[in-house]
Amino acid sequence: MSRRLQSLLAVLLAGLWGASIYFGHAYGYLAFLDQFEANLADLRTTVRGVKAPPDSLTIVEIDDALARQVGSYPLPRRELARLVRAVAKLKPSVIAVDILLLDKGSDEGDEALAAALDASPAVIAAAAVFSESRQSVDVKRSDDPLAHLPIAERFLLPQQRFSDHAQIGIVNLNTDRTGTPRSVPLLFRTSGSVELSFPLRVAAVATGHRPTIEPGRLTLGGFSLLTDSDYAIPIAFHGPRRTIRTIAAGALLDGTADPRAIANRIVVLGATVTGGGDFFSTPFEPVMPGLEVVSTAIAHLVSGDVALRGRPVRIIDGVLTVVLPMMLAGMLAWRRSLAGLLAAAVIVLAWVVATSVAFSSGIWLNAALPIAAMAPPTILFGAFQLWSGRRQAQYFAKRSRLLESFQAPNIQQSLIRNPDFLAEPVHQDAAIIFIDLSGFTSLSEGSGGAEIRALLKEFHALIDQEVASCRGTIMTFLGDGAMILFGLPEPDSDDPVRATDCAAKLCAATERWLASLPEAIASNLGFKVGAQFGPVVASRLGGKSYHHITATGDTVNVSSRLMEVAAGRGYQLAVGEELLQAAGPDCALLKTGSLSGPHECPIRGRTAPITAWLWTCRSVTPKPPAE
Repeated sequence: MSRRLQSLLAVLLAGLWGASIYFGHAYGYLAFLDQFEANLADLRTTVRGVKAPPDSLTIVEIDDALARQVGSYPLPRRELARLVRAVAKLKPSVIAVDILLLDKGSDEGDEALAAALDASPAVIAAAAVFSESRQSVDVKRSDDPLAHLPIAERFLLPQQRFSDHAQIGIVNLNTDRTGTPRSVPLLFRTSGSVELSFPLRVAAVATGHRPTIEPGRLTLGGFSLLTDSDYAIPIAFHGPRRTIRTIAAGALLDGTADPRAIANRIVVLGATVTGGGDFFSTPFEPVMPGLEVVSTAIAHLVSGDVALRGRPVRIIDGVLTVVLPMMLAGMLAWRRSLAGLLAAAVIVLAWVVATSVAFSSGIWLNAALPIAAMAPPTILFGAFQLWSGRRQAQYFAKRSRLLESFQAPNIQQSLIRNPDFLAEPVHQDAAIIFIDLSGFTSLSEGSGGAEIRALLKEFHALIDQEVASCRGTIMTFLGDGAMILFGLPEPDSDDPVRATDCAAKLCAATERWLASLPEAIASNLGFKVGAQFGPVVASRLGGKSYHHITATGDTVNVSSRLMEVAAGRGYQLAVGEELLQAAGPDCALLKTGSLSGPHECPIRGRTAPITAWLWTCRSVTPKPPAE
């Protein structure tokens, strides 16, 4: 085949690949790219920096200080009414109450709040309840213009006495898998009704214009805004918390707030009380009050500053997804030299700059699709050039990829010596240890990300140190735990002895580590260890692009389940009798702690029970079994 024909074939294949990526994503088969795009959007938002919000909006936050002053949260209706009256007295264009007024309060308080809502144009929040936490979007064509809207089971509406004095809007947001708000729907529906979203209702009242919504477009006053197929607009955060002008509710009540911040402006009233409101992760900071997220959406609508991500932009996305990989393939296939690589790099750099500038200018071009389309052809053709011209460079690149795929040093060395290490499964006996922290998930819910990462880093370092001292292999870190194997890269007769020694050291070291932590953390954490010896299958698992070394089999499953046995009976470690017998009289567990057994232990997911021994450090008294 001639070189020119090879180049043409490479370009055509790259174009077909890009088209398959675009249409595969459009029909919902590559949904994982949405999260990738969300991460890229966060990066571009951070690069863009803080953007000045419109001056027509002010947040009034019910904060911790006011809750302490009043003595309770949620605020009594009488106090909330007093706050609404204080805002209304300063003549805002609309008061948007981002609080669900679902329950009945005292008659006096409810009457006061209803009367306060009459003092100014007002919008109050309602909520939609869905049967599933995530709703799929039907991308098939339908004669129903609302077919792309998920159907809610019901609306949680405010009490009628409040609805009679204010308009309502649905306050739900669309978030991604990490909980970051990405878009705000304009419409919500149940099987029998359709409601406007809270931000759209507020914007309509503030501008005095009735919104016109049609597929792909919203018209509000003098603005015509493109929307997504599900009648949503993207959220582009202005900056960190309080970038939008924010006034403490207490300042309004005591008269110290600047009246000019309220007069003729949209006032969004809601809670930022710790533990009393919604908080979301955003590109600028990990904890953003839902009140400010909703206010951001309102600001987009009233200013017309909505990122363009409708049909015209998606057409451009499709063109770039097909053309860019064709251009890169053409450069790499046409010029098998440094010049071709430089030309390809210039194309990519120009696209990155153009996409970033467009994003900062309010045009949200999809970055994940072109990357997914460009990466495989670029890697494929680039690797081909390296193979044809630099065999030695290919060898080092292959070794580097292999080393990056595995963490255990002894396995890395085995792969360097033999790239086909465990390419075929190996049946052998091995000792398996599982260790896991208890209470870590609930601790994570109330702790910051940096604190949790620091804890995990310390715990993983502890495991690594003890396992290395016993010449074991950490197969993988499982979040707040680890799987450890004794028997790779080659089985050894003293594997059981070293495994029991490692299990005892892990228990002792973890106990000391937990004791060194602050009481608020240590009191919520514990740990459990399971260990067993028996036949396993050591092999490579994974797809074409990534392999990892692991062990599978009943011994692995039993070792993992033994952690539950240890925790359920109040001990640190549950060890299978097979491991104790294999370790023999040199077993460290016989010398360093209290061993109880044998016990017949049922194992979850296994028909027959197993014989196990329960162990704890001598300095630790076994806890009572869990009820």
